[in-house]
Amino acid sequence: MNADEAAGPIIAVDGPAGAGKSTVARRVADALGFLYLDTGAMYRALALKALATGADLRDEEALVRLLQETDLVLTAEPGGQVRVWMDGQDVTDELRRPAVNAAVSQVAGFGRVREEMVRRQRGLARGGRIVVDGRDIGTNVFPQAPFKFFLTASLETRARRRQQDLARMGYHVDTATLAEEIRHRDALDAARPYGPLRQAPDAVVIDTTDMEVDAVVAEILRVYRQRA
Repeated sequence: MNADEAAGPIIAVDGPAGAGKSTVARRVADALGFLYLDTGAMYRALALKALATGADLRDEEALVRLLQETDLVLTAEPGGQVRVWMDGQDVTDELRRPAVNAAVSQVAGFGRVREEMVRRQRGLARGGRIVVDGRDIGTNVFPQAPFKFFLTASLETRARRRQQDLARMGYHVDTATLAEEIRHRDALDAARPYGPLRQAPDAVVIDTTDMEVDAVVAEILRVYRQRA
């Protein structure tokens, strides 16, 4: 399925880790009354299950089988918050654990894993009127989406944001360590052969380094309403 086959518009929000994609996309969806799909949470859920079951993170076949056996459901709460249910259990609060952060790029790098995830994502977006965020939404998942945005920010800013997110969950990691982890993840995401992190040629680029969330949301809404 592509964007032309959806019943309503699809807004694609891509960018590297810590650029603010999830927060911004969720707020945009809430402002427009659209659904919100956090594709990164789907890969994180698989990474979480792989870690919990002791699956070999280097074994593509094992990860594909694990995914095929896994029931993933995303539900929206008032205010745009999305809960992730895996095999009937709410795992939302576990998806940002440091161990999952470290594993998710490796899990997401396998072509067959991504093919199955993309199939599910396209099914979830079939009705349109949805904001989808990830790393390859505008280039691979919905290349014909009429509204594409690519969020970026300096490495230092992204590390600081990630540190604040982890601190709220009770994890304390210094920014230098997080910056190196993010740098490594950027390299993995950009180099993978299937669905790499890449800016779509027709995406609107927004550098969020010195921008508050409200300002980023306002800019996306302005572009959307101008073009719609």
